[in-house]
Amino acid sequence: MTRQINTRAGLDLKALIRTIPDYPKPGVLFRDVTTLLANPAGLRASIDELIWPFLGAPLDHVAGIEARGFILGGAVAHELGRGFVPIRKKGKLPYATIGQDYELEYGVDTVEIHADAIGPGDKVLLVDDLVATGGTADAAIDLIRKSGGEVVAACFVIDLPDLGGAERLRRKGVTVHTLLAFEGE
Repeated sequence: MTRQINTRAGLDLKALIRTIPDYPKPGVLFRDVTTLLANPAGLRASIDELIWPFLGAPLDHVAGIEARGFILGGAVAHELGRGFVPIRKKGKLPYATIGQDYELEYGVDTVEIHADAIGPGDKVLLVDDLVATGGTADAAIDLIRKSGGEVVAACFVIDLPDLGGAERLRRKGVTVHTLLAFEGE
């Protein structure tokens, strides 16, 4: 079952998402947003729908998670007239950083931001393309909070609710806004 919002442009965003079976491993249906990003109307409608709930909201920054979150988050920041903060994998930022570890299926990874990117009390909107288990977004939220920032909400084009990530973020007290959900597929 797939849930989809009706875009104000009347566009079927789900039709613009490519599904790749058995990637990165057998049994997984990979939801590829690059086809959505390549479609001018699809990209515009996605950004419009991501920003809609936050028009006029008191925000200081939009933070995007590497890598597709950079594309979407940069556009969201531009449309909202806010600065953009990249959340990168460990070792990719050139200045002093703060980091947050998170668990992967077979190990631990780390996300980082520049130590001066978010100040105490700054209000931040977190953006990424997809929320699955929520591990990376959870770490990004902890990182923003560690820097003294407040996460106003997290928004994603796609939710995979069977994996529980959006619910995991809600349990942390974060508002979650998604455009599509691929359930039970």
